[in-house]
Amino acid sequence: MSDNGWLRMIEENPGHSDWYIERFRSMEADGQDLAGEVRFVDAMAPRGAWILDAGCGPGRVGGRLAALGHQVVGVDIDPVLIAAAEREHPGPTWLARDLAELDLASDGVRARFDVIVSAGNVMTFLDPATRRTVLQRLAAHLAPDGRLAVGFGAERGYDFDEFLADAAAAGLRDELRLSTWDLRPFRASSTFLVAVMATDSPS
Repeated sequence: MSDNGWLRMIEENPGHSDWYIERFRSMEADGQDLAGEVRFVDAMAPRGAWILDAGCGPGRVGGRLAALGHQVVGVDIDPVLIAAAEREHPGPTWLARDLAELDLASDGVRARFDVIVSAGNVMTFLDPATRRTVLQRLAAHLAPDGRLAVGFGAERGYDFDEFLADAAAAGLRDELRLSTWDLRPFRASSTFLVAVMATDSPS
């Protein structure tokens, strides 16, 4: 039985996905800056890069990256969020998939990416039993010189040190740690982690 936190929230509140979609629409309408992750990833990527948005939700990050000219594939476990991404951000490939079972080659999609981004606290919603598996699947989808950017907050059930240990066990090398998507340094007191990683042994 999966203990995925997002699926548990939907089971407890079937309207949660629609609320989440509307939340970000309202934030955008209010003029809030929702593009921090996009600027970060775009700076990492070559022009026209292949980018995987892992846990893409309704396409907030991946849709903007596609508008900048990147080749984007977005994956999320929630089909309601994927449907919203397809409506609001046509162009990228949006797929309802479990990251723990990710195998994009079997979907006929390019299997290696220049950048993989996992924003929006995605890591903290994973079933704890699948965390290392998800990191292994993401590592397997990186191009030889590709990089993975992960961001999530503290006190959400996934300790930063535990995440870094899981990533190392999945064959990912820790290259950079920040406390925000706008490049502020990571400190022992930081309540948010942005980790940039690469595969341990590029192939």
